[in-house]
Formats: sequence, C-alpha cells, structure tokens
Amino acid sequence: MMGLISAMQGFCVIGIIILIGYIAARFHIGGPTAQMVLNRFSYFVSTPCLMFAILSKEHLSDVFKPSIGVAILCATITGVLFLILNATIFHLKPADTTIGVLDSMYMNANNIGLPIATYILGNPAAVTPIVLIQQVLFTPAALTSLDLSSRGKVSVKAIVSQPLHQPILIGVLIGIVTSAASDAAGWFVVPSYIYDPINIVGNSAVPLILMAFGMSLHGSKPLGGGTSRAATITAALLKNAVMPAVAFTLAYAMGFRGHELYSCVILAALPTAQNVYNYAARYDAGTTLARDGILLSTLSSPVFIFVIAALLG
Repeated sequence: MMGLISAMQGFCVIGIIILIGYIAARFHIGGPTAQMVLNRFSYFVSTPCLMFAILSKEHLSDVFKPSIGVAILCATITGVLFLILNATIFHLKPADTTIGVLDSMYMNANNIGLPIATYILGNPAAVTPIVLIQQVLFTPAALTSLDLSSRGKVSVKAIVSQPLHQPILIGVLIGIVTSAASDAAGWFVVPSYIYDPINIVGNSAVPLILMAFGMSLHGSKPLGGGTSRAATITAALLKNAVMPAVAFTLAYAMGFRGHELYSCVILAALPTAQNVYNYAARYDAGTTLARDGILLSTLSSPVFIFVIAALLG
C-alpha cells in the first residue's frame, strides 16, 4: 500500500509540473520555441550535470548491479517479439520495422525515467544502467539497421562516434570515472566550489524536462491518417505491459525481491523514449509510427505503473 501511495504522490508531483508546461504552451508563454529551448537546455546542460553530480558520489557497486542484466534481456526479448509479430502480421518496411522495434523496447530513462526514479523509487541513479545500455548497445545497433535499410550502406564512423555525441552519456561516464578516482583516493576528488554549481544546475533538469514534455502535449493528435495503428498500439502494449511482465519474470528468477524487484519492473514500464523520434526523423523513416508510439506509450504508462505499484509496492 505504501508503494502505491508513494507512486500516487510521485505522479502528482510529476503531473502538476507537466500541467504547468501544458498551460504555458496553451497561453503561448515563452513563444513558439519555448519547448525546444527547454528540451535542448535540459539535454545538453542540466541532465549531464545531474548525472555527473549523482554518479560522482555513488559507489560503483551501487551502479553496476545485476539488475542491468534484467534491463538488457527484457528489452531484447520485447524487441524480438515485435519482430516476430511484424513478420507474421504487420509486414512493415525494414526501416519502419526498426522504428517499431525501438518503440517497443527503448525506455525513456531521461524525460520520464529520471523523475520517476527520483520521486517514486527515491534514487535518481536507478536509471543509469538504462542510459548506458541504450546508448552503448541499442543505439549503435539501431543506427546500423537504419543505415542499411535507408541508405543501403553503413557509416561505421557515424555509428562508432554516436556515443561521443550523447551529452548525457558523457556526463554519466565522467561521473563514473570521478567515483572510481574518489574511491581510489579515499576522498571526494572534486572541490566543493566546482561540484556545487554543477549540482545546482543539475537540479534544474527534472522540472525543465517535465515542463517541456507538458508543452509537447499541446496540440498533439495521435493515430491520425497514414499511421499503422495496429503496429503502433502493439508496440505501445509491448513496451508498457509485456516488458514489465518479462522484467518481473527475469528478476524473480534471478532472486530479486523487495525494492530491487520493484525497481526492475517499474523501470521496465517506462514509456518509449523521445530519442526514437529523433532517429526516425534523421533517416526519414517511420516518423509517424515513432511519434504516435511515443505519445501513446507515454500517456498510458502511468496506468501500468500504478498497477505495478499496487501489486508490488
């Protein structure tokens, strides 16, 4: 019961901030570029600072837990399920299929995951393994597939250098290196006059992310013309319903119990990440599928997280 109450309180905080962003967009506060500015600032500045501030003071044993294996396996299994369904039912084009797979497995560890980890799980660092596996494993694989299906060739340089263009991943890696250096030295190696301003800027990440998301909801019309509705709905259900069930099965079989099991399942229920739309737009492939899948997954995700909180919290 306490888990459900905590989830309700967390979503209340998240929902109010999202609503503020929606109202701001509704009354054109900040102008037409407000959402873009908030998104870009949080992506390139606030969130990398937050990731560094959190991880630099975390012990590496608290970051690289066995639960990272659950995240990798449940995402892979869900993506394979979409591939099977597409081969037998949807028959999407190769590039669109890649986007559908990402819709079904790519977790929103930043815009939604970070607030949920903060307000519901009580540990912002819980999303770190997801950020790592998605940027280091899943993104290069997806870009390789999109290169092959859209361009007929693979740009090895673009794929290998992709992680270097992810500021959040860079913030995570610098934080991990700092944590390792501090453990080796026996004291925190970053002076307070450097750490404190980074931490202050990082604390703006969550409200900026949520308000930008609220702005994005204004005027959205999901599942419009030209959409593969069945594939879109299936991808959202795989992401929000099937993936948490797979995560529960794997985590329980691996011996996880209590809060660790709860965290694995809650994080698996995160909606599809906005990055999927960025990749779709870059390759001009499956943009409608990406947009509608993200929106449908994001709007329905709280329902599934409430159910998980009621059952496991």
